Amino acid sequence: QVRLVESGGGLVQPGGSLRLSCAASGSIFRIDTMGWYRQAPGKQRELVAVKSSGGNTNYADSVKGRFAISRDSAKNTVHLQMNSLKPEDTAVYYCNVDVTSWQFTVRNYWGQGTQVTVSS
Repeated sequence: QVRLVESGGGLVQPGGSLRLSCAASGSIFRIDTMGWYRQAPGKQRELVAVKSSGGNTNYADSVKGRFAISRDSAKNTVHLQMNSLKPEDTAVYYCNVDVTSWQFTVRNYWGQGTQVTVSS
């Protein structure tokens, strides 16, 4: 099994910054893609940013130029630096990872979610 622990959410004023972190632990042989998704009230969950083990990144158009995803493969962690936050960024943010276990099974895991609220 794999456990994902997220941190860094909170309340911030428009224009402010937050940094989300997600640490994966457990039966991990290799982590492939790590990323962040978000879900606002009444809306579907959507991709925010993902980064492959090879370093390829993909961002939602709405966050390009404002958010930056990074990962530390040695520590099995992924971060999301969020700058110039807008009220429309308000959502629950979820960490998501693709893990290959020591038994060479591949599974996708979700974190428990962390609330980000952008409001004055």
